[in-house]
Amino acid sequence: MGRVVARASTNFGAEAMSREVASIAAVSSPLLSVVVLAYGDEPYLSDAVRAILASQDRRGHELDLEVVLVDNGASQEAMAQVAGLPRVRVLTPMENTGFAGGCNLGAAKSRGAFLALVNSDASVTEDALVRLLEVAAESGVGIATSSLRLADAPETINSAGNPLHLSGLVWAGSYGQPATRHRKRQQVACASGAALALRRGLWEELGGFAPEYFAYHEDTELSLRCWQRGLTVVYVPDAVVLHHYEFSRTPTKLYLVERNRLVLVATAYSGRLILLLSPLLVVFEIAVVCSAIAGGWWSQKWAGWRWVIRNLGWIRSRRAQLQSERTVSDRELAGLFSGRLDAANIDIPRVMSVLNPLVVGYWAVVRRLL
Repeated sequence: MGRVVARASTNFGAEAMSREVASIAAVSSPLLSVVVLAYGDEPYLSDAVRAILASQDRRGHELDLEVVLVDNGASQEAMAQVAGLPRVRVLTPMENTGFAGGCNLGAAKSRGAFLALVNSDASVTEDALVRLLEVAAESGVGIATSSLRLADAPETINSAGNPLHLSGLVWAGSYGQPATRHRKRQQVACASGAALALRRGLWEELGGFAPEYFAYHEDTELSLRCWQRGLTVVYVPDAVVLHHYEFSRTPTKLYLVERNRLVLVATAYSGRLILLLSPLLVVFEIAVVCSAIAGGWWSQKWAGWRWVIRNLGWIRSRRAQLQSERTVSDRELAGLFSGRLDAANIDIPRVMSVLNPLVVGYWAVVRRLL
């Protein structure tokens, strides 16, 4: 990603960051609320929660935090292992609220000055959360995202921040690469919702996630909204989190990923950007349709279109909100977008790979017009 500089960005030293965290902690207890969602069998839930509770601050003391566990339909056995642990509160909504709704509920019922989202199949190392907090406390930073590693190969990257393709697609950035290649802190397009942190005030100002997303792309929208307000998204290399990652292609996931990609483009992209990208977006949509037919998930693609059409009123309202709050131009944010689709964690249809040089060339022309 090309370097993007936020208008209000300030680079604090480690000592200054610690003072910032300490000053916030002095007026709020606990310092941090960690929201975890549980659904289904959850074989790693106990490990995930216990790792959070074992988190330490810079002095090796117990980190001042609470865990807000949202039971979206987890097995009784999984919940029984963690429900009685100290500093853990369990919320049980009447229905599965999805990742977006569950995080909103957990955040609303929490008390920390900072919020962190940690997946139920991810284990934080003992200093990962405090390192995320130190960066999230900096002036000009919107979201701090972790160095997400593969649990069965801890020296291998699961995500070092997620790229954002012009089409609205996102993927696990730098997947499969040695962690040694990603030792430097850097600005990234999007945070991974598997392990991130931000200030509670910012979360509330943004209104959290749009529940309509249900799951997938909500972390992308939150990241893009930060950038559009002049706040950065920062990859923190020493905030290491081990993730039991498995990329699945269930019918529900295919439906939500495609539907939410369209929603993101329709609401978060400026009208000028959509206009300039329209030839590319049309070609890409045709390519996705061909891929869906060939891959046997055409019905999910069609269902996503139907949802968008039925919810045009909400999309117009959401678009008006997101466009009214942005303060940074498309030209300033152009470096966020990738013209090349090169996700290593998924099988990319050949037609998509063939389009890469054309998309990169087209984007080079569009950038001059922004």
